[in-house]
Amino acid sequence: MTGRIVIDLFSTLDGVAQAPGGPEEDTSGGFRFGGWQAPLGDEMTGRQIMAGMESLDALLLGRRTYDIFAAYWPHHTDGPEGGIGRLFDAVPKYVASRGTPQLDWRGSSLLGPDLEAELDALRERHVEVHVIGSIDFARTLLDRQLFDELVLWVYPIVLGEGKKVFPDGAVPARLRLVAASAPSPVGVVQLRYAPDGAPTTGDLT
Repeated sequence: MTGRIVIDLFSTLDGVAQAPGGPEEDTSGGFRFGGWQAPLGDEMTGRQIMAGMESLDALLLGRRTYDIFAAYWPHHTDGPEGGIGRLFDAVPKYVASRGTPQLDWRGSSLLGPDLEAELDALRERHVEVHVIGSIDFARTLLDRQLFDELVLWVYPIVLGEGKKVFPDGAVPARLRLVAASAPSPVGVVQLRYAPDGAPTTGDLT
């Protein structure tokens, strides 16, 4: 059975996915709202996030997100975050980078330059490879439809700036809705999409 590439992104209503986790996560472009996700957390969303990781057996990350994860998760394998910390620490980590980064977190390796071939190899090797955050890299996968599922957690907030999941100039594409959750107590909705080819047009009259 061929494995899957799953992209997990936290998004605002206006499509911003930049720096949900903290003020210093990604300040590029003068982004002022790092950590916007934190005030909108609730138990239901937390359970959904954890449930979505049950089949994860590898991580695929962009360089910036890898550095953030490597600095944090190996040191948070106990306490409330211990389960996800132990999971991330234990599974293989694959890093997409044009440079030659130092990958000290155990189980980490650099992808080769042929992205499509590398993803095919990961599908043969793993059940479910998750791309978490890594918005710049995720947009490459979305533009080239090199993914099997996009999981969006959409939060009831509008920022008006920041890196968007689908920015102006994104490659036109159609997505098929696989599932949608009921809203959480604070209004977060989980939407799951599969790639569905190129968009078509028509006439409503």
